[in-house]
Amino acid sequence: MNPQDFWNSRYREESYAYGTKPNEFIAQSIQGLAPGKIYFPAEGEGRNAVYAATKGWKVWATDQSEEGKKKALQLAENHNVAIHYHVDNAMNYKCPEALDAVGFCYFHTPESILAPMYLHIFGQLKSGGSVILEGFSEKNLGLGSGGPQDLSMLFTEEKIKALLSNFQNIRVWEESVKLNEGMYHQGMAWVIRAIAEK
Repeated sequence: MNPQDFWNSRYREESYAYGTKPNEFIAQSIQGLAPGKIYFPAEGEGRNAVYAATKGWKVWATDQSEEGKKKALQLAENHNVAIHYHVDNAMNYKCPEALDAVGFCYFHTPESILAPMYLHIFGQLKSGGSVILEGFSEKNLGLGSGGPQDLSMLFTEEKIKALLSNFQNIRVWEESVKLNEGMYHQGMAWVIRAIAEK
């Protein structure tokens, strides 16, 4: 099954695969910033995008899944906010306005395209713009709490620091967390978290 079909199948289910509440780290990090323009690649069913919109941000989101978009727009309607959601590969998409922040929430890609993909997205940030990132660590392999089961698609602190090498005020760390995000992120997990400024 190709990735687009996989995600359409997952998001076609009635319940929200990862819940309707934002990722805790993404939400906490957004609260510490003045609202501006933010982009969420691989945003799925819209939980982070909609949360940011409720906090006054102008929001763009992309995902490969038409089913994800349908549920994201429904979630936005339920919260009386608007988001700009495009079904597209994040490598192809360019936001129409320069960004104040980008939120990466479990955005894992094959290692061969990781750096080009992230650098393309970083290029859309304003000077001084923020990166907020949470993704699964290599230590999460086999724990059953979610995420890729391909070691090459998981993160290490070193891998994220390399992606952020041209940024300032970089903080990257590994943390053990208890996930309770819908059906597919449940239980103890190892994650990499990062915050940086362009």
